[in-house]
Amino acid sequence: MPFHLVTEEWDADLTAGNPLGFPGYGDRPPELGESVRTGRTAAYAFVEGRFDVVGGSMGAAAGEKVVRAYDRAIEARLPMVVHTRTGGARVQEGMVALVQLARTASAARRHADAGLLSLGVYGSPTTGGVFASYGSLVDLKVAYPRAILGFAGPRVAEGTLGITLPPGSHTARWAFDHGLLDGLVDPEDAPAWVDAALGHRDRPLPTRPLPTWSDPGEPGAWGEVLRARAVGRPTGVDRAARLCSSWVEARGLDPTVRAALATVAGRRCVVVATDRYRGPGRPTPDGFRLAQRAVALASRLGLPLLTLVDTPGADPSPEAEADGIGPEIAATFAAFAACPTPIVSVCVGEGGSGGALALSFADRLLMSEHAVFSVIAPEGAAAILERDVAAAPRVADMLRLTSADMAELGIVDQVIPEGQSALDAAVAKALDEAVPGDRHRRFDAATARWIRQ
Repeated sequence: MPFHLVTEEWDADLTAGNPLGFPGYGDRPPELGESVRTGRTAAYAFVEGRFDVVGGSMGAAAGEKVVRAYDRAIEARLPMVVHTRTGGARVQEGMVALVQLARTASAARRHADAGLLSLGVYGSPTTGGVFASYGSLVDLKVAYPRAILGFAGPRVAEGTLGITLPPGSHTARWAFDHGLLDGLVDPEDAPAWVDAALGHRDRPLPTRPLPTWSDPGEPGAWGEVLRARAVGRPTGVDRAARLCSSWVEARGLDPTVRAALATVAGRRCVVVATDRYRGPGRPTPDGFRLAQRAVALASRLGLPLLTLVDTPGADPSPEAEADGIGPEIAATFAAFAACPTPIVSVCVGEGGSGGALALSFADRLLMSEHAVFSVIAPEGAAAILERDVAAAPRVADMLRLTSADMAELGIVDQVIPEGQSALDAAVAKALDEAVPGDRHRRFDAATARWIRQ
């Protein structure tokens, strides 16, 4: 059933014939209705799957109802909530049913192109043609923990391939573990998740305890490096947990990079935050792909993008190289460059090389007082310049990597005093002031200072 009070049901009497003359198919009582129910609540349009009608399968009438629902949602400027329970395309209608995959996918794309949000809640089962069309073309998707999920249902997969599926295959948990879902929610929690994703209620990101960090007492640039790296210093996701009043996860496979549809200072945003305490602490190709997804969501929905960056740089491992770490960094720069909405970024700890800068290509670039940003870590520079990593403390001064250096060089717009309240105020102000295009103007100006002709 829809998650909120239905104000209007659409096309309740729409039915289809028997295009294949399938034995007994045309004898279904019309009062049974179709395998989807469509309509609207006060806040959104919906498509609700009905597994009790021909296994929730999609035929001509169901496909037509879905297409009409999306087009009505576009006309009314409504987000779409898709709640699936389906066995796929309807065998009894053959190719007439199968072409509904193309029709409904096209309708979902029209809705997306109109700049409207879509959400998916997968019940059990969610398989076949619905999963391979409009059911998957949503911005954020969750499933009930015990749901069966997949393109082919388990029985079909085993029968087609002649194999026994491994334990856990075709389950919501399996899909979640493979990065195909943004979350798992119990049925009773689904309405609250929908409300939070629509921005109608808060759903905070839980905070976590961190050890108390102490000032290393070291002077100069090397001291600032040690402060930025101090164990217990809040990293990007810790700052996000205190900054964002609501956080609805857009999940990736890299634990170092988190993203969400969030609320910051009363404003809907898309937020990307790094976490140097989880995973490698360095973004992997999956982390950069998640950032690109976040930029695309912000661009399409017309929302500002906020990034909270703290990483020594991108993952340089052989596995990351094989997965295309360099091209994914490049693609992230390109995605940020093309974003039509304001971008605000804060370096809250260590900003290391292109892996950090790719997440910081922003119209308003801020930096915490004791954060650092550098072309390379001092240890790496010492290995190159002095052939001695132990020279890192001395080389750090040469790199001009402190927040004061970044401001003087024109790389950052503002240095923020340490502390959450100062960060909150600075981010709120930056979101008000950020102008798309300043990301290019600032770096062009910083470059022009040093061009000699």
